This record gives sequence, structure tokens and C-alpha cells, in this order.
Amino acid sequence: MFLFEMLDNSILNTALPTIGRQLSASTTVLQWVTGVYSVVFGGLMLALGALADRVGRRKIMLFGLVLLGVAGLATAFVTTAEQLIAVRVVMGVAAAMTTPGSLALAFRLFDDERLRVRATTLISTVGLAGLAIGPTVGGFVLAWAPWEVLLLVNVPVAALAFVCIRRGIPADGGEELHRDPVDGVGALLGTATIVLALVAPTLFVDAGIASPLPWLAAGASGVMAVLFVVRARTARWPLLDLGLVARPLVSSGLAFKAASGLAVAGLGYLVTLQLQLDWGWTPAQAAMGMMPQVVVLLAGGALIGPVVERVGLDRAARLGAGAVVCGLAVYGLLGRFGYVWVALALVLVAAGMRVVGVVAGTNVLRGLPPNRTTIGAALVDTAGEVATGFGIAVSGTILAALFTGNITAQRWSTGQTTEFREAVTSAGLTLTVLAAALVGGGIIRARRAAHTTSTTHSPAVDADSAQEAGSGRKSGAR
Repeated sequence: MFLFEMLDNSILNTALPTIGRQLSASTTVLQWVTGVYSVVFGGLMLALGALADRVGRRKIMLFGLVLLGVAGLATAFVTTAEQLIAVRVVMGVAAAMTTPGSLALAFRLFDDERLRVRATTLISTVGLAGLAIGPTVGGFVLAWAPWEVLLLVNVPVAALAFVCIRRGIPADGGEELHRDPVDGVGALLGTATIVLALVAPTLFVDAGIASPLPWLAAGASGVMAVLFVVRARTARWPLLDLGLVARPLVSSGLAFKAASGLAVAGLGYLVTLQLQLDWGWTPAQAAMGMMPQVVVLLAGGALIGPVVERVGLDRAARLGAGAVVCGLAVYGLLGRFGYVWVALALVLVAAGMRVVGVVAGTNVLRGLPPNRTTIGAALVDTAGEVATGFGIAVSGTILAALFTGNITAQRWSTGQTTEFREAVTSAGLTLTVLAAALVGGGIIRARRAAHTTSTTHSPAVDADSAQEAGSGRKSGAR
């Protein structure tokens, strides 16, 4: 199921020209056909993850699968681009209901840490495979079938997943859920914050930094974030307990996840432009140029288990996050001097991201109470989605600020070539600094978690732990 949810993120890209012709859609409308899925998906994960921890992860997943099947079936009746966008919105809602639950249920099914790492690795590999092969699968299908088939395939998949989950996974027990009322105001503020944060990068890239619209979206996102924090601190039953987020394992895992999302998105955006616009590669050649990253992302899962067993979860997270920062630094400092440096940067970032994607998620979930695992999984996914959008926004804004003229023009002047290369270097180094700051904060928090664990048996810590456990019981009973 997770494979097809990730396929939905990328599979329509190949079909956009066909969809545009058949539905008479403009470039902006086509952008929303693909982008609205990610915006709704990322925006609702936090709220729906919190709901799942209250009413049941299995129940929310089953409802999401029904919604996905209905939306896929509706594709057969689409006649306008606006109707297709509406279908994609519903699919985004369905994905937000099922994706966090996939990780939470896998964590719940296994008590052994090694089995949890294996399960999380498998889920991560399947998702990355979906993102990577989406365009290729889409092109193959379009060679013999109409574009509607790309979404209609969700119907039998959702039906099969529904049956498997219904029969193979027991319903959540009462001790695995909590009964706090749902904070509707907090859910609205959190969703608005994330949606605006995901829309703003697209507006920056498309409208440019001279347009007020992206700045308004970014500013509104900041205001919503402040209001969400205020609400979380003052509400009797907040949507998200900020005290849980502040736990060392949780905050360090989220920081590592954000750093990897920032790096992969920003680097992929810059390299794609560099290969085609600066070096004159064709789209097919540029796709081949990105293959080192794709290969590592898909094949790297086999190395995660041995690495974790050898060095432990915490050290594996630090090593992976460090590789991400090193890859960005290589690109920022040396990427303009030849493809070999670009390839090395892609490999380092992809390898680090594979480790971080698994270990960070595992750390976040093991740092939370059992009745908060779904919102924990939603936090991990949301951190990655927002960081991805931010990485593209930073890269695109720096390019727009330093490059003069039309960046897609067939021929650049010598001055424009120099501007582009300087902009790419500046963007790469900026991403390096931002990722390093996140990784540094994550390492500090992870060491605090390790220190707390190593002193668990001291009287003072025992008292603190007892107090925290009592607080958790009180929270779960409210």
C-alpha cells in the first residue's frame, strides 16, 4: 500500500503533457494536479495522526483505504482538470490517513528493536522505490493505456490492502489509545501552518522573490506556527503535546529527518538545473546523471541493518546525518568542477538519508508513549515534507536573487554563466550550513538522551522518570 501512495507522488509527472492536451489545462493548473496531492498529504498528517491515536490506527487506515478506492474509481469519470484536482485532493487525504499508520502499526507489531529496524527499513525502501520508479512506470503504462489507468490501479490495491489489514492486524487495544478530546482549533492551526509552508516554496520558484504572494504565504505560515505553539501551550487537551516533542530522542530524530529532507530536495533541484542549463545535458542524460542517488536510495536498505547492529541506533543516526552534511559540502565547494564531484555528493547524501530515514523514525517512535506512536510517525513524515519544500525554496530563491535574465534561455552570456555557477555554489553552501545546524542540534539532543539512559538507575533520575510516567498516565487517562 505504501508503495502506491509514494507512486502517486511521482507517477503523474510523465502524463502531464497528455493530461494537459486532453483536459485543456494550463501550466499552472497542471502544477496543481501534481502539487495539491503533496500539500494535502503533508498538511493533514499531523491532525489525522493525532486522531488515529485516539480512535484507532487500524480504523483510520481502513477508512483511508476506502477513500482511496473511491477516489481512484472517480478518475474514470473525470472530464475537466478541476475535477482531477479534486480527485487528487481526496487521494491526498487518504494518504495522510494511511501513511503514518503504516509506520506506527509496524512499530506496534514488533517488540524487538532489530525487527523494528528491519520493518522500518522495508517501509522506507518501498516508499523510495515508488518515488524513484514512478516516472518510468508512468511512461510505460502510457505506451499502451490511457492516463486514467495510472490512478484507477489504486482501486484493486486499496481493496487488497483493506482485506489484508482487516484480517491480519488486530484492532488497537484500549491501553494503546488515549481519550483526550480532539483539539479542533489546534488541528486547523497546524494544518494551515504546514499547508502554507508547503505552498510558499512553489510560489517562490514560480512567481519569484519580487512577487508579494510567496512572501505573504511564508509570513502567514509563520504567524500560524506561532498561534499553533500558543494553542499547544494553553489548551487543556492540545493536539500535540510539545513536552513530548521536546524529549531528546524525539527532537533529535526530527532534526536528523529534517536535515536529510532539506539536503535531498535542495541537492536534487540544483543538480538537475546544473546538468541541463549549465552543462547542456539533455533531460535523458540528466536523468542518468541522477542515477547514483537513485541506486543508493534503493539498494542502501541492505546496509542499514548491519550498520545499526554494529554501531547502534544513536551512532548510526549521527553517521548518517554527518554523511548528508558532507555530501552538501562537497557539492557546494567542488560541484562546479566536474561531474565526479556531483556524483560523490549525490552518493553521500543518499547514503546518509537512507540511514537517517530509518533510524530517525525509529528513535522518534521509541521516544514516545505507545499511545502517541501515530502522531509520532506523522511528525516524522511532516518534518521531511516541510524540509523538502524549504530546501527547494532556499535553492530557488538564491538562484532567482543572483541570476539575471531568463534562466531557461537557450544561450547564456558569459556573465550569466558566472552568475549561475556562483548562485549554485552559494545555494549549496547555504544548504550545508542549515543542515549542519540541524544535525548539530540533533546530536546534542541525542547525547542528552544517551546520558539520561545511562543514569536511569540514579535516585534523582528514578524520581524524574516516575514523575514523567505519572504524567503520561494522567495524560492518557484524561
